[in-house]
Amino acid sequence: MRTARPLIAALLAVTALTATAANNDTPPLRTVDLSAEASQAATNDLGIAQLYAEQSGPDAAVVARQVNRSIAAALETSRRYADIKTQSAGTSTWPVYAKGGGKIEAWRMRSEIRLESRNSAALSELVGNLQRELAVSQITLQPAPETRRKAADEATVDALRSFEQRATLIASTLGKRYRIHRLNVSESGYRPPVFAKMRGAAMMAEAAPAPIEGGESEVSVTVSGSIELLD
Repeated sequence: MRTARPLIAALLAVTALTATAANNDTPPLRTVDLSAEASQAATNDLGIAQLYAEQSGPDAAVVARQVNRSIAAALETSRRYADIKTQSAGTSTWPVYAKGGGKIEAWRMRSEIRLESRNSAALSELVGNLQRELAVSQITLQPAPETRRKAADEATVDALRSFEQRATLIASTLGKRYRIHRLNVSESGYRPPVFAKMRGAAMMAEAAPAPIEGGESEVSVTVSGSIELLD
């Protein structure tokens, strides 16, 4: 039953094109639109962790020193891990206004660092150590670029083969030969799983390794286009 539906749609499309041809001196191409999709699993072999230091107080300079000291200590600790890429991820400072008025009663500052590694054990250990000073905002697991590309290439091959099989099925059922008239290949985005999203001082209570398990993401490729039916 699943095969019959696309064949019926294809027959209707060809019938409509044939009827249109009767009103023109030059018959239009007899084309059939179709598509195929394939997916491949890609290992989530790249971990990305974002951590931050945040302080508030009436003296902006004191707040800045506290935050900068925490970030500097975190960067120093991170340098001991050769398998982990560490970088600053932005700093912001903003005023805290008193209720019911425009008077500034305090200043708040937040500074973030970003960790990236394919060594999940090292990343887990470092995140645990950094929780003495920093809070964890998010840990994302996703395929590394080369891992995702390999999965996308494999999915592309499968999708093209599926497109060819469907085109052959349609044409042979109609007693025709065919040639490809138009072809588009597109890769759909995958959604990296967010392993953890943790905020607040509770995350700094214990410096324990963060449990990280990669799993897999799905990479999908769609091949769409049209074939021209030949006698």
